[in-house]
Amino acid sequence: MDFNKSIFENRKELNRPFLVAHRGVCGANIPCNSIASYIIALNQGADVVEIDVSKSKDGEYFVFHPWMEPQFLKSPYICDLTAEEVKKLRLLNQDGVKTSYHVPTLKEVLLLLKDKVYINVDKFWTDVEGISNVIRECGVEKQVIVKTHIEEKSLDEVEKFAPDFMFMPMAWNEDNVTEKLENRKINQIGVEVLFGKDDLPCISDEYINSMHNRGKLVWTNSIIYNEAEIINGGHSDDYSLHTSMDEGWGWLIDKNIDFIQTDWLLMLKNYIENRK
Repeated sequence: MDFNKSIFENRKELNRPFLVAHRGVCGANIPCNSIASYIIALNQGADVVEIDVSKSKDGEYFVFHPWMEPQFLKSPYICDLTAEEVKKLRLLNQDGVKTSYHVPTLKEVLLLLKDKVYINVDKFWTDVEGISNVIRECGVEKQVIVKTHIEEKSLDEVEKFAPDFMFMPMAWNEDNVTEKLENRKINQIGVEVLFGKDDLPCISDEYINSMHNRGKLVWTNSIIYNEAEIINGGHSDDYSLHTSMDEGWGWLIDKNIDFIQTDWLLMLKNYIENRK
């Protein structure tokens, strides 16, 4: 990936959606959001790696999904621990067994991914100023795609502390943010759309074409957080793997979207390469 070019130029040259590795590539004994999971994502050809950020009670940033300590650490929440205490923890594998993998610091992960892939920083809204400072310290400003909700407080902080970072707001079912951002000093490159059904405005051909005409990109997710909360109209990783890749991932690709965030990076990559 050439980070001296714009993300729009890189998307055009790629001639397929950016492949986003959700929390790296994990499974079996490799925990998500671990250094190992990110190395695997790089080796499997991710274009974008998604990371989550948590903050210790004494102010150090770690790459870990907030509030998932009971599942992945069997520990108190990171926000209630000191950095020294967090560094002693070890992540659990998918069977809940302790591994040798530690909780990486944000700086450690950013330096690992520097000059290699785009980096989607999730949970950015939890501390826009502080996380922005670490991003700048690591020199990855051209690589990061930051994400927040669209509350005024979050947008104000992005405008103040990170106006140059590529910004990707989230929109449920319809885009009620792009027009709103036109008068702000925010580098909005597109929208992450979440949709429960196929016929919603944010996934219509008209909307996607209009975004491309504006010079903006559309992000979709094939991941499943919770089966009760559909965020991709059912065109999910699960559906792709056990029912129909053409009606799952293929449906998203045919929509001419620009990002697919997946938990099955290599399978999606192989599908795209072998697709008729």
